[in-house]
Amino acid sequence: MGPAQQPTYPDSEAVDTAVSKLRTLPPLVFAGECDELKDKIAAVARGEAFLLQGGDCAETFSGVTADNVRNKLRVLLQMAVVLTYAASVPVVKVGRLAGQYAKPRSSDFETRTLADGQQVTLPAYRGDAVNGYDFTAESRVPDPQRLVDVYNSSAATLNLIRAFVTGGYADLRQVHAWNTDFVRESPVGQRYEAVASEIERALTFMAAIGADPVEFHRVDFHSSHEALVLEYEHAMTRIDSRTQQPYDVSGHMVWIGERTRQLDNAHVELLSHIRNPIGVKLGPTTTPDDALALASRLNPLNEPGRLTFITRFGAGRIRDGLPQLVEKVAAEGVEVAWVCDPMHGNTFEASSGYKTRRFDDVIDEVQGFFDVHRSLGTWPGGIHVELTGDDVTECVGGGDNLTDVDLAHRYESVCDPRLNRVQSLELAFLVAEMLRKA
Repeated sequence: MGPAQQPTYPDSEAVDTAVSKLRTLPPLVFAGECDELKDKIAAVARGEAFLLQGGDCAETFSGVTADNVRNKLRVLLQMAVVLTYAASVPVVKVGRLAGQYAKPRSSDFETRTLADGQQVTLPAYRGDAVNGYDFTAESRVPDPQRLVDVYNSSAATLNLIRAFVTGGYADLRQVHAWNTDFVRESPVGQRYEAVASEIERALTFMAAIGADPVEFHRVDFHSSHEALVLEYEHAMTRIDSRTQQPYDVSGHMVWIGERTRQLDNAHVELLSHIRNPIGVKLGPTTTPDDALALASRLNPLNEPGRLTFITRFGAGRIRDGLPQLVEKVAAEGVEVAWVCDPMHGNTFEASSGYKTRRFDDVIDEVQGFFDVHRSLGTWPGGIHVELTGDDVTECVGGGDNLTDVDLAHRYESVCDPRLNRVQSLELAFLVAEMLRKA
């Protein structure tokens, strides 16, 4: 049996051509930047920093516009300011972007009933990295040339982000002003007025004493995605000239999904060799022994900052399932950052037929994650969220009080439902409250 969740390409010569092309292209990120992120995640594992990882469920080539990238970056920066103030520790900012173009699927095929009543079965859409979203036979054929398009789209996205975060867009006072607007204009914003005005006072104090550190004007921002299509990740793995070690230069951090984390899987094999910081998604079927086996395989030297466990249990299971994992991993002295993905365990189909998530379930899973860590004396290291900077209608609930009926209004995700701008900011303020108690 071949590796899990891989596209079946009809033309192997076309695959070789695409991979050869990718091997000649310059790195998207540098090994030294990956090492910097690893140091920051080591601080998360020690309880001295908090990780905010967020972005699209699945990026699309058509989504690589200045507006789209800026809006996603903006909401992440806004969330980070609130979390930094509340946690009183640095927030490590990692985008789920510039590479998140492939999606694992529970089925290889998709069947739809057309308008004339005819049933048609086609290969499932696996993200723009693999095939097209349009439900036609031509569109759904896996095309390896798309891997080169992933590279080009990721390069364009990273180029924009680097320009934004160093060019004044990430200025702390400006980001705080956006949050002040949110508090003033949003129906739920008033709840968060106290935190916003405290941040305002802190900034005024800093200005009064003449403190204006460079950190106020630019931020460190790193990229991450699920390492899913092996041809792409292999082609983007290079030997670093400084250390002679292999790095996957397609992104600063890559992770393995719940569906590809089996010990004998090619994904685990690849990530065991690269020197980037890496993550593993752990769902409700994960046993403590699974977690320990993954840690010893992926981080045999127990290097701080190398390994992040991203838990995705679902709101109903987190309080029962997580404690024994954390307890056993901590008892064995394993160095790991614990991060909560409150999205993937909470997906359901609304009566309208749309795939959605309840905002309250998302919050409840994060609260459960914090409760478990508090009871064990361990550090809730971060959150991993699917979000967009746009006012979409994909998750129900939140301050806008979106209902099933609203989903049809602006459901734009090609895969999983994302939190919109207002829901993302509300999540940040609610997590800020949890951090203060932690």
